[in-house]
Amino acid sequence: MDQIRAIRSFVRAVELGSLSAVAREEHSTQPTVSKTIAALEKDMGVRLLERSTTSLTTTEQGKRFYARAKRVLEEFNEAVSDARGLTEKPAGLLRVNAPLGLGQLRLNGLVLEFLALYPEIEVELILNDRFVDLVEDGVDVALRLAGELPPNMIARKIASAERYLVAAPAYLARHPEIRRPEDLASHRYIGFARPANGEVTRINGPAGTIEIATGSRYQVNSSLAIRESFLMGAGFGICPSWLVHDLLESGQLQRILPEWSASGQEASLLYPSRRYQSLRATVFMQFMAERIPKLPGFSAPVFGR
Repeated sequence: MDQIRAIRSFVRAVELGSLSAVAREEHSTQPTVSKTIAALEKDMGVRLLERSTTSLTTTEQGKRFYARAKRVLEEFNEAVSDARGLTEKPAGLLRVNAPLGLGQLRLNGLVLEFLALYPEIEVELILNDRFVDLVEDGVDVALRLAGELPPNMIARKIASAERYLVAAPAYLARHPEIRRPEDLASHRYIGFARPANGEVTRINGPAGTIEIATGSRYQVNSSLAIRESFLMGAGFGICPSWLVHDLLESGQLQRILPEWSASGQEASLLYPSRRYQSLRATVFMQFMAERIPKLPGFSAPVFGR
């Protein structure tokens, strides 16, 4: 059995959702394509596709195999092109995952600029605030902000952002003045979803590093919702500069205890394997590594921490 041909037929069947469509693309017949994929399943000892008269779906094993098989085909095609001395152009679909708030506020414009530079690349930008499994979800590149990075992924640190204590002028006008870090304990804190009893947060300033209690009646797992809560005068919080840079510039928010700040937030690009990386993923990461540090609220990465 020609395994490369069989894998290619399987990958296209998943993408097109039809064995007949694969047959037309390969100038073959539906029974031939079906037998090719069936032989691949028999050789592997697993069922990859569930077939019916009206639909074609992947099994759990098929879903996982598709993500890896697609990369195998890409690597094979690049190896052939390299052997023939051909110059490859960045092209094809690139699946990118990023946090929701960063994606909407800052990243969306950069992706559109990237697409203008590379007209043969398509980007599917998946925005959410959970850590996706890049291989399981078929993601080529992910942008991560702080947090623990998966040990089986390759990470490239590209930018840093300071973290400020901020609140709306309306909130500060209604509540006791904040003159020193100890005063924060009596104020309403809003932060990313945390345990109900709050947590201890470290901030850095003239007196070194101190701990402040950040108990709260309200936590939310969305940076955009936190941003909106600040604007509504619901409380104060500690947040990265990229999230509130424009609001600080316009005066809609202001820094509390500006000589104090929390440890910075680092932005990293993640990809599944150092062994193989498509050209479109390479140029995308190069573009983002150059442009993200120049966004408002970001700076060049800080290493050695």
